[in-house]
Amino acid sequence: MRGRGGARGNRTPSAPWSRLKPVDLDPLESMGLPSKGDSRLLDFKTQERYYTKIVERYMTFCSDAGERDELLRRFASIDISSNSNVGIPAKSTSDVPPLDPNRSSMAPATIPSNTKGLSDVLSALRKLREGIVASKRADDFAIQVYLFCIRLSVLVKHPESYHPAILHLLRRIQPLQSMTSVEKSEVVGYLILDTACRRNNLAEAFTIRYKYRLRDAKVDGVLDALAHDNYIEFNRLKKRVDGHKAKLLEYAEEGMRKHLLKCFGRAYLSVDLSFLEICADSKWGNLTAEDGVGWELDGAKVVIRKVKAR
Repeated sequence: MRGRGGARGNRTPSAPWSRLKPVDLDPLESMGLPSKGDSRLLDFKTQERYYTKIVERYMTFCSDAGERDELLRRFASIDISSNSNVGIPAKSTSDVPPLDPNRSSMAPATIPSNTKGLSDVLSALRKLREGIVASKRADDFAIQVYLFCIRLSVLVKHPESYHPAILHLLRRIQPLQSMTSVEKSEVVGYLILDTACRRNNLAEAFTIRYKYRLRDAKVDGVLDALAHDNYIEFNRLKKRVDGHKAKLLEYAEEGMRKHLLKCFGRAYLSVDLSFLEICADSKWGNLTAEDGVGWELDGAKVVIRKVKAR
């Protein structure tokens, strides 16, 4: 006859005793960088599953933002640092539609809670791009991932991501797997505007346009406005291009506006305030606070220079 001790001895615990709670790993953060020794993203199927999770996280981020203005504010508020833990090299708007996940790093220095989802997406895209490069993949999926990465990185103005991605797409993937003519024109347009506006190299921008035989009237107009320091035309085109190109034009906006103000300073003694604000596309308060305008405001007139009595 078994005693109570024997019955208790035959009982097996239903689960191991532990004070530690199981770790709930984020599927995007659980994957490591191929350059750091994690080889999981070298597998094509793993890449595709990981990309699906990235797109789902991005769509969740867009849904949480709700209104278009809030979504744009979140894009603008994310602060990307080059000192990241995901292997980013050192630093070398009009309508903004959501990115198309079917066609188509970094760590923020400051990550507000409402932009963490976007930060995770950007970091994950960096890992996925590394996996595609290391596995030498060049197919429709690779094009889709790179287009998604380029569009998103342009919106958050992170050239350390979109510039190398554009070059790899045009130089390595395009010769092996052609993009559509629309996609190629889009990517080449980004490269031209980035070269002209951010890198301030008009000669190279014209060379790229000639090399890829881009036919885009708006891109041509922007290059012409930059070449002639025509801020009025530049600002008009900035309001007509799509949101991605408008982000690239922002790199040159401040310099173009300051050149306009210097022209006013040399050509006018006084000017109507309303005319100045229309030409500069900025209010008087912003001109004095942000652009360093030191002219005198006299009612509805701006006194630029006073004629000295002889």
